[in-house]
Amino acid sequence: MNTYFDNKVVWVTGASSGIGEALVKELAVKSSAKIILSSRNKDQLNTVVQKAGLDANRFFVLPLDLEEYKKMPDIVAEAIEKFGKIDILINNAGLSQRSLAIETDIEVDKRLMDIDFIGTVALTKSLLPYMIRNGGGHIAVVSSLMGIFGAPMRSSYAAAKHALHGFFDSLRAELYTKKIIVTIICPGFVQTNISINALTGNGSLQGTMDDATNEGMPADVFARKMLAAIGKKKYQVSIGGKEVAGTYLKRFFPSLLAKIVRKAKVV
Repeated sequence: MNTYFDNKVVWVTGASSGIGEALVKELAVKSSAKIILSSRNKDQLNTVVQKAGLDANRFFVLPLDLEEYKKMPDIVAEAIEKFGKIDILINNAGLSQRSLAIETDIEVDKRLMDIDFIGTVALTKSLLPYMIRNGGGHIAVVSSLMGIFGAPMRSSYAAAKHALHGFFDSLRAELYTKKIIVTIICPGFVQTNISINALTGNGSLQGTMDDATNEGMPADVFARKMLAAIGKKKYQVSIGGKEVAGTYLKRFFPSLLAKIVRKAKVV
């Protein structure tokens, strides 16, 4: 890792497991960054801190629930109070889906949008005034390849991730003169619990690991690649295996991609 993260305050959401946990461990070992860890589960966050070997002056555990987006101004104020600033916000928290659109309750659609889009936007917008007053900052958001093209069993998840692209592309343009950098990260299949925790049509958790997820990129490898992209101030990057080819097919051969996706194994 380069020195981009040294002496910075980095806020990682969804830090209790998966990609978020891997990001914290990588930052802890290979940078001097101070790290704010957030997710819904305080106990799991504290376990991540212990595994990462973070000294007491280098971390702050700050629980948050993206569904409770109206609380974001107060949560941001608490985060700022701890270290005096936030240099980099990594919007990593989110929830996936494993259900056909026609079999998905509308409340499940809404919950996916509230968590994956509205909560992320609310947190970001609450932090921006502080970053602007501080002379700049960096916002990274973990989207998905589903933010570029859709696939079966992911309708509202894909919709929320597409929405993130629209919002953060617009935000990047609006805040260019304010020295706010925006990086959109689009993972393919990564070995995390995302499929276990994915919502089914009635709102219950799937509770099982998808084969594609289980065979995906290890989370620590993904975290290194992701942090490298952030350090290079990339606008957008797709990280994964052969599934990343879908981004090019979407651009140049959309009809071919449509045929492939409807036949592809996506769980």
